[in-house]
Amino acid sequence: MNEKLAGLKKLTAAIYICQVLSFFLAGLPLLIGIALNFWKKEEVEGTWLKSHFDWQIKTAWVSLAGFALGGLTFEFGIGILVLISTIMWMVFRIVVGWNALQANQRA
Repeated sequence: MNEKLAGLKKLTAAIYICQVLSFFLAGLPLLIGIALNFWKKEEVEGTWLKSHFDWQIKTAWVSLAGFALGGLTFEFGIGILVLISTIMWMVFRIVVGWNALQANQRA
């Protein structure tokens, strides 16, 4: 693996870590991660890491939508189910993506 690709792999790992940190530090690390995805997206174009960036972007947007929907419907009794489902989905996506990244495979 060349140096540029190794650096982009480290960045991809850092974005997964941002996604994990968002569970403990509210949504700010998730937003930082997605900003990094969009900022460096052209650099991963044509590499296997592009699939991880797409995976991370989808994870972030769907998670943000799930958290918003859960918050809006919390008083109606279904919000807690939406929030739990969103958290479980997000954990699944992070674990699958991280494992694929460590194996140098597409997400």
